[in-house]
Amino acid sequence: MNLTLTFELSKEDNLLKRFEEIHNYIYANDGLSTQQMLEEIIKILFIKIYDENKISNQFQISADELNHLKQSNSATTFVKRISNLLEETKKEFRDVFEVDEKIRLSNTALGFTINKLQNISLVDSSNDAKGLAFQKFLAHQEKDGRGQFFTPEPVIDFCVEIIQPKPNETMIDPACGSGGFLISSLKHLLKNNPKIKAENFVTKYLFGLDINKSIARIAKMKLLLEANGQANIFCTNSLEDLDEIKLIISGALQKKSFDSFDIVLTNPPFGTLGKITNAKTLSQYDLGYKWTGSGNEFYKTKTLRDGQSSEILFIERCLQLLKEGGRLGIVLPNGHFENPSLDYLRFYLKQKANIVAIVNLPQETFIPYGTGVKTSLLFLEKETANTKTIYPIFFSKIKKPGYQGNKNGTPIYKKDKYGMTIKDKSGSQILDEDFSIVVEEYKAFQKKQTINSDNSFSINFNELNGRFDYDFYSPENRKMISGLEDKDAKRLCEIADIIKVKSKKLNQSDKSVEYVELSDINTHSFEIINTTNYSVHELPSRASYELRTGDIITAVAGNSVGTEKHATALVTEEFEGCICTNGFRVLRNFKIDPYYLLYFFKSESFLKQIFMYRTGAAIPNISDPDLANILINIPSDKVIKQISAKMKKAFELRQESRKQIESINLELT
Repeated sequence: MNLTLTFELSKEDNLLKRFEEIHNYIYANDGLSTQQMLEEIIKILFIKIYDENKISNQFQISADELNHLKQSNSATTFVKRISNLLEETKKEFRDVFEVDEKIRLSNTALGFTINKLQNISLVDSSNDAKGLAFQKFLAHQEKDGRGQFFTPEPVIDFCVEIIQPKPNETMIDPACGSGGFLISSLKHLLKNNPKIKAENFVTKYLFGLDINKSIARIAKMKLLLEANGQANIFCTNSLEDLDEIKLIISGALQKKSFDSFDIVLTNPPFGTLGKITNAKTLSQYDLGYKWTGSGNEFYKTKTLRDGQSSEILFIERCLQLLKEGGRLGIVLPNGHFENPSLDYLRFYLKQKANIVAIVNLPQETFIPYGTGVKTSLLFLEKETANTKTIYPIFFSKIKKPGYQGNKNGTPIYKKDKYGMTIKDKSGSQILDEDFSIVVEEYKAFQKKQTINSDNSFSINFNELNGRFDYDFYSPENRKMISGLEDKDAKRLCEIADIIKVKSKKLNQSDKSVEYVELSDINTHSFEIINTTNYSVHELPSRASYELRTGDIITAVAGNSVGTEKHATALVTEEFEGCICTNGFRVLRNFKIDPYYLLYFFKSESFLKQIFMYRTGAAIPNISDPDLANILINIPSDKVIKQISAKMKKAFELRQESRKQIESINLELT
């Protein structure tokens, strides 16, 4: 039965409200899970798009049908019409739907949904309206599911501006999620090349892969709405056989073979799926094997790893997908840029590609999207036979993303000195962000201009050691280190022994010991102010080192490491024989007055070095080699004696003060 609509489809700039009404109705009446609801909404939106493109006028429900549904939950003609429309849609989008898929909403929920959407045009509504609806509704559904599919739009657009895709360049996102990088790349090209036909470009040059079928559907739908062309989005495991992926791409392009891409832009899943342990999968990757070596030389062994993080395999897969000279932009946890255990990964990258740019993102970047993991952006240019040793690398730090680190990502706008919001010429509020500033600085860097701003700087490749993190190479820190070296500063390991041998007391399970934790230190007075008594078998697993009178203990782990609350203490007689956590390192056998060392451990030079060297996102820490290399400024003997005498006097006065207070308490009792 063909129906003629009695109304024209109109643009709708309040899609979000309609989606929310649909969501709330289904949630209240059908009791579907988040994932089930997402599946049904996707089916209906595909049907809607098909109906609009074919002008079949089947996507509707009459007032009589709706009233009948409300009264009896039955409307045979309506349900049959939508079911037939689904079958036609499934034939049009064979790669999106299973043959036996059905709409699983109740009739009343289906009628409510169709009624809310029937008189609007999804295809013709503004991109801003569609973007907001997908971002706030569908992306919300993603977060409630596996939580790894959404990348903040400012980060996506920034990456595209850095990569600068050009006409006739092929691009793939092997972990495409809901298609953000692909859509932003399309918009960038259309903006800068008005003659490009969006439909043709999407069909020939943009590709996306995702392991999650629901999310792959969303990406395909969004590209359909954006360009109304065949979208090359495929549901597959990007980490499996590379040849199979190339066959999929070849089939989409109707070519005999397809080899590689000009651009890869991606935010791979990390920290949520565990490690890849399948030996067949791991054997496809250099990084699936164990590596050995140190410093500037690492070698792949013939031994497979027991497991490897998926995002590390994604890095190699991205390079495999790239042409020689192809460009990669990827979001990674900060640990991949700094952790000593991943030195081999950074060595591998330096052998396979030119390091183009490294951009540190603020803590709050991903909080509105479900995770507080600290991340950075890595931009590479593939060069398998990498022989370049001198070329500039762009470093930058985003300090203001333009929104708050709360669950809603509340926008932050620029204000004047009176606290009034600043507006542009069109009267719109201006986001307080520095992504746009860094883009301009990167473009200046590309023109070989000198960059040294509050956000950005550059260094040469030959200055890059085993680390890739922004803070390690910042001009402020490099200047500090250079200044210390000019003063002939000594490394910490040259003026004290760093004790890392566990106490023999830990072998006596029933022995009673006093235990010192990080929180037992008064960070202002260098004192241990508390201990806890344990039997050895009750001690925390981190209990490690035995203290001697005259030792200095200093923290190497915890959020306060390298800050003003960094814990350092002098061990006095009453704490002789205590056991401390491995969150400390014990310093002993000093070749300099220990009271001067206590003073230096509170100095800006020491704390900045610790902060510069620390690694780790969840629990920051400093490695033993880095601690050993901390530079200690050594002034003249006269100055050391003066500082030491004052430090010793202050320490003794605090000790005496504490004893006097304790004696008062004793007298009163």
